[in-house]
Amino acid sequence: MDRRQFTYATSFTLGTLLLAAAQRAQALSLADLTNAEAAQGLKIALEKGAVAAVDLLGRPDGFLANPKVRIPLPGYLESAAKFMRTLGQGKRIDELVTSMNRAAEAAVPMGKDLLVNAVKSMNVTDAKKILTGGSTSVTDFFAEKTRAPLSVKFLPVVTQATEKVGLAAQYNSIAGKASGMGLVKKDQATIEQYVTGKTLDGLYLMIGEEEKKIRQDPVGSGSAVLKKVFGTLK
Repeated sequence: MDRRQFTYATSFTLGTLLLAAAQRAQALSLADLTNAEAAQGLKIALEKGAVAAVDLLGRPDGFLANPKVRIPLPGYLESAAKFMRTLGQGKRIDELVTSMNRAAEAAVPMGKDLLVNAVKSMNVTDAKKILTGGSTSVTDFFAEKTRAPLSVKFLPVVTQATEKVGLAAQYNSIAGKASGMGLVKKDQATIEQYVTGKTLDGLYLMIGEEEKKIRQDPVGSGSAVLKKVFGTLK
């Protein structure tokens, strides 16, 4: 073997050993996490993500000015809305869209306690599973635990905000008939149901965004527990 081949072989072997050592160290670090640390770290991440998302969305323009979560008209009404604009009804369309998003902004703060309390339903096995899951595992956890009760809680708030807009009643009349014929999904049969669903979608999306920030920068979260727990998963 000449010198170049020897150097290459040595470098390759060394690189392989270093990679194996790094993988082993990561596995050991995760294994060394106590059940209490894993659960505590996840609970902190859950609460931080939920509270941050609620604060971002539950204020004026939290939905309306955020293109990631802004609630548009249902797809099948877009064509009708364009036609109405040509008839000078653009202001009424804008009022409906604004009221939909204002309703979402008013509803979201009411979900903070439910979101935080959902953490209490999590056991140690769940915590470990979520920590080693995908990038939206925490978001999925929230949706599974809170979507149904939050829908019940948000719906009256959304209804109160949207019923003041004349077009909302017209939407409900048209959508109700279309739903009966199978042309519209049941969760879009009324403007209130549609907005409530979109509010929850936006809320879980933003929790996911906060979750990713915590996973990517556990040090920046200011928690030693998060640094240890999520740092082992990098």
